[in-house]
Amino acid sequence: MPTIDVQVHAYERDHPARPWAAVLEGPDEVTGDDMVAAMDAVGVDGALLVSPYTMYQYDASYAIDVHAANPGRFALIKPVDAANLGVTETIADWAAVEGTVAIRIMMREELSNDPDDPGINRVLDAAARHGLPVNLLAWNRLEQVAGLAARNPNTRLIIDHLGLQQPFVPPAPPEPFADLPRLLNLAPYDNVAVKITGACTLSHEAFPYNDIWEPLCRIFDAFGFDRCMWGTDWTRAAKLLTYAQGVDSFRLTDRISDSDRAALMGGSLERIYDWSPSKA
Repeated sequence: MPTIDVQVHAYERDHPARPWAAVLEGPDEVTGDDMVAAMDAVGVDGALLVSPYTMYQYDASYAIDVHAANPGRFALIKPVDAANLGVTETIADWAAVEGTVAIRIMMREELSNDPDDPGINRVLDAAARHGLPVNLLAWNRLEQVAGLAARNPNTRLIIDHLGLQQPFVPPAPPEPFADLPRLLNLAPYDNVAVKITGACTLSHEAFPYNDIWEPLCRIFDAFGFDRCMWGTDWTRAAKLLTYAQGVDSFRLTDRISDSDRAALMGGSLERIYDWSPSKA
């Protein structure tokens, strides 16, 4: 079973030809070549490349360039603007881009918190029609996600980063899993899956981050490994741990069986996103 990271980012340094919209905590740049080198060093076969919203907003052109240079290593996910009346056309165009596997909604403060919001539901309906899962950055919005999941049972919803606020720099929050019950309340919705991304950044311990496993096992018990997908959220986690630590903390642990590890670190992703890496 291949090892596949469910969320990584790549970006160039800020420059006039492709300027940043804002600055994200992390390295000055992590190019596609840098990301491939980091993956090769620890035997990660592929990754879902999420165009970084902070730098590029809704412009996924750099991610597309990285995929074109490494078509067997990356699949593509693009943020879309749920408040834009033309978002259905954007989704249709994105679905036609080679390497596309999903879209993403950044559920920011300015976006409605109403589960009946027509803009958000327009996105979820269009995504389902094009066979695209919808990734949701939904910190403090998980109750809304429940309403969206109920209203859109044919749309695959994927919760980014355990649905929990995660740090960009040390230390981890005092009670990093305080909102975990809100995530677990989504388990009855069969169309909801969870990215186990950035989990190590919530640890109060050094590698191998043993204190994250009790809450993670509660997620696995609630959702099953067939709806959980491991990932690093690289590069956001870069100031808290190395890429190798983000991989090995899951690859080497004895807290899960080999079969569950295979599902968590690649198998479930292959099925949910209908994509597998190829080095050919």
